[in-house]
This record gives sequence, C-alpha cells and structure tokens, in this order.
Amino acid sequence: MEIKQHNTEPSHHHDLKELQTSIKTEREVRLTSSELANLWASWMESSIKERIVQYFIKIVEDPDIKQALEYFLEVAKKHLKIISQIYAREKHPIPIGFTDEDVNLDAPRLFTDSLILYFLKDIAVVRLDGYSTALQMSVRSDVRKFFTECVADSAEMYNRTVSIMLSKGLNIRPPYIPVPEKVDFIKKQNYLAGYLGKQRTLNSIEISHIFLGLQKNLLRGAVFNGFGHVTASEQVKKYMVRGKKIANKHIKIFSSLLINNNLPVSMAWDSGVIDSNIAPFSDKLMMQQARVNNSVLIAAYWRAVPVMRRDLGLDFTRLAAEVLKYLEDGFNILIENSWLEEPPQAKKLLH
Repeated sequence: MEIKQHNTEPSHHHDLKELQTSIKTEREVRLTSSELANLWASWMESSIKERIVQYFIKIVEDPDIKQALEYFLEVAKKHLKIISQIYAREKHPIPIGFTDEDVNLDAPRLFTDSLILYFLKDIAVVRLDGYSTALQMSVRSDVRKFFTECVADSAEMYNRTVSIMLSKGLNIRPPYIPVPEKVDFIKKQNYLAGYLGKQRTLNSIEISHIFLGLQKNLLRGAVFNGFGHVTASEQVKKYMVRGKKIANKHIKIFSSLLINNNLPVSMAWDSGVIDSNIAPFSDKLMMQQARVNNSVLIAAYWRAVPVMRRDLGLDFTRLAAEVLKYLEDGFNILIENSWLEEPPQAKKLLH
C-alpha cells in the first residue's frame, strides 16, 4: 500500500513565506503619483512641525503642555524616519524640508502657553484631515500601513490637546442650541433663501462651519501678528500684516453672523503673542507655515459652500477667493526667494 507523504512543516512557515513573497512583490510595485505626492507633502509637514515644536519645547512653562509637545516631536521624527525608509527603497531623493538653520532655539518667548496649545490642536486637526485623505488615495500596502498609523497618531495628538484644554479651562466649545423635540422635514423652497426678506435662523450645520471659520481666523490673526513682529524682512512683514487684517475681517463677518442669531462669540487670542523682536523661525519657515495655513482655510471654506442658506454660500465663496489671492501672493514670495521646493513632477513633454 502506498503511503502518502505528509508535509510536516509548520503552517506558520508557509504563512511567513507567503508574507515574504508578498513584501517582495509589493516592493516591485512602483509608487503612484498620489502616493508620491502625499509622502512628499507628509515629509514637508513633519519637517516644519519638528522645527516649530522644538522651539515650543524650549519656551513652554506648563509641564502638561510640554509633555504633549514632546509627544508631537516624537511623532514627527517617527514619520520622517518611515518616509526616509520608503524613499531609500525607491531611490527617491530626500527632500530638504526644514533644518536647524530654520529655527533659533535661543529666541525668547513669542507665544504664551495657551496659544501654543491652540496651535498644537490646529496641527492635529490639519494632519488628521490630511492623513485620512492620503490613506484614501493610497494603494500599496506599506504606504497604506504608514498613513493608517499617521491617522491614529493624529487622533491621539488631538485627544491629548483637547484633554489638556479641558483640564485647564481653555477649551472653547461651539455654541449650544436646543435639542430638537421631534424629527421634521423642510417644507418650503425659501428655506434656501437668504438674500432678501426674512431669514430663518442658522441650522446646526451652518453654525458648525461658521464657528470653525471663526476659530481658524482667531488663531491665524495671532500667529500672523507674532510672525510680523519678529521678521527682519519688510516683504514678509507686509505679507503677515496683510494676513492679520484679512483674518480680522473674517472674524468680524463670522462674529456678526453668530451675534445676529443670539449665539456667543469666542474670545480673541491676540493676548497670546508676547512682544519680541527676535525671530524664532526663518522667514522661509514662517512663509511656508502661512502657505499651509492659507491652503487649509480655503479647503475649509469650500467645504462650507454647499450650506443651506444661499447668502452663507456666497459669503464663504468670496472669503475663499480673498484667501486664494493672498495664498497666490505668498507663493510668489516663496518662489522669488527660492524657498519653495518642487514636488515630484510628471515627465516633461517632448515638443
């Protein structure tokens, strides 16, 4: 009788071989344009945040905020390391980003601890949004794994900052409105109206977009105010002063919308800037941070355009256009001074 030979090799050895084969095959798959774009953008973002947070750690006084900053720095360094490893396998040049030359760790305090905390929360929100988008645009398993981890890191960063804000009474909550007593449906087309005649009160979706716009501009105004005070460049100073004026204008618009609907308005953060004439960051870094800030604000405004009332959609559209023009002028300053690295490009066309 023929005796069948059974494979006595442990099953986990097969699993390991399959995994190694999968990894080998995966490495042979080229990065897509979306993956290249998001890895490059993540490198630049982690690079600039690393330098900003290094300075914040040196000047912060509150131990809880310092602990959060140290975690932010750890995350930035980890992300840079992982991207570097992917770049090494792909023979992709390492971006320059921002170096020790872009931060002056001996500069005196420019921002208060509370403003630093608001800054950290904004970083976490921006990266959470950016990384979740990057994950949706990724296919290769190692890139998906990286951005999945980035999303988790950003969520942890956000939760830590909000918890600290709550413990110190610094968290600014969106306005409260009554909980509806029953489910209802929109019955008239004039629900969308807003230019002429009687306007309905704001709904919760509209309030959330207005509140977000107000919060972002409060922070923008304070940061631009600080940057404008310390830069030695007249060109950069004028740009930051203009940015603060735009932020103040948008604050007034959003505040009036809330006030007209008997809703509270958040406090201003100008007090979070300390008088100093020594720049903690290079002009290149401050202009780049302004560029990122402007891009994020435009995206937030465009997400708000499909709100129910037409007048609010028009408000967000024209405000986005104003920031877009400001962003374009900032791009020109960055290019003029050779401060803007070029992202990965498609092959040049043959003529």
